[in-house]
This record gives sequence, structure tokens and C-alpha cells, in this order.
Amino acid sequence: MNVYHGSYTFIKEIDLSQSIPNKDFGKGFYVTKFRKHAEGWATIIGRRHKTKGCVTEFVFYDTEFTERLCKVKHFHAYNEEWLDFVVENRNPFGKMHDYDIVEGPVANDKVQHRIDSYLNGSVSKSDFLEELKWHEETHQICFCTVKSLLTLRHADRRQVSLLSDIGEPIVERLVLDSGVDEETATDKFFSSATFAKLADASTRLYEKPWQEIYEMLKTELEETK
Repeated sequence: MNVYHGSYTFIKEIDLSQSIPNKDFGKGFYVTKFRKHAEGWATIIGRRHKTKGCVTEFVFYDTEFTERLCKVKHFHAYNEEWLDFVVENRNPFGKMHDYDIVEGPVANDKVQHRIDSYLNGSVSKSDFLEELKWHEETHQICFCTVKSLLTLRHADRRQVSLLSDIGEPIVERLVLDSGVDEETATDKFFSSATFAKLADASTRLYEKPWQEIYEMLKTELEETK
């Protein structure tokens, strides 16, 4: 999936330490599948910094490997669960969630105004949720952890994808070499110490060819027989 981040400058490297806390889905790096929304935000924040603003395009590898690698939360629409989650995250004293990736609708200015009305008691939760049924479609994904960033790549760079270019061929090769079915091979890979190292971005193991990582996995599996 191609996704977009609007800012006052092009994003070369994602630094989660620069993320702002108490946003809809917590502290993290936010993107959207709607380019026009990213362009709108780029214009707004660009004015604040006296620039034209810039949209950086990424590719998000939303596959079954992502679901295995990361703890993911999907909100498919504005609903009560989404509202409670956003309110908790926007509360400076709220409890931090433990998801790596959160996807769902946006609490934009108009929605935030109504959230404030809900919190001060001037509108009921049921009335507020009824209003949201008629709100335009919005979308955002928050990448909350370093591990989650392994699933995101610049669209204009030929970088190795942990998911499609490493994980899938390793599982396929393990099926051929060991004679197990795909489900067993997948479980062996994701439960291995090799995968744990691969998922740790600080090791930069994901920069190695998948064949080299597969050899590490084979050695580990032989040693643990």
C-alpha cells in the first residue's frame, strides 16, 4: 500500500524520538493512504515553517508477515472502541498502549471539537457516534515502534523489504529443504532466534541478503535438534 506523510520537509529518515505524544493513536510516525489529505497537512505545517510543505511517499508492506512481526490494531470505522482509544491517547495522563501499528480514522479539527463537547458532557456518546456516521472518510496509520518501521520503505528507493524480500523466500526454501508444510516452516522461522535478531532493527540484519539469513536459520535449527 502506498502511503503519504505531509510535513514541512522531505523525510529522509524516520526518527521516532521526534514524534509528538498524545495524538489519536499515541506517539509515533503517522501516514495516510489519501495523498490529498497529506498534501493538505503539508500546506498547513509548511506555512508554520514558512515553506511550501512536502509530501513524502512510502510503501507499507501490509501482509501476513506484518501481522506476525508486529502487534497491529485496526479500526475499520468511527465507533465506540475508536473513540475510547483516541480519548485515552489524547489524555496526558492516559495509559500507553502496546501496539506496534495502529490504523483507523482521523480525529481532525471538526471531530476533535465534538470530542471536546463529548468530554465536557454537552453531547452524549451515542449522539456523537451517530454524527460520525456522516463524516467523510479519513485514514491514518501510526507506526509506534522501531520494529514497526521495518514494514515501511520510501517509495522512491530500492530498499530490501523485510517482509516480501526476506521472509517469504526463507519460508519457501525451508519448505523445500526440510520437507515440512508452509505453516510449520512459517512457525519455525517466526519462533527462531534468527528472526528475533532480524526483527531487532538495531542489528541491521535486514540489510543482508535473505540467503545469508537463511543460512543462519539453518545453523540454528540444526543446533537445536
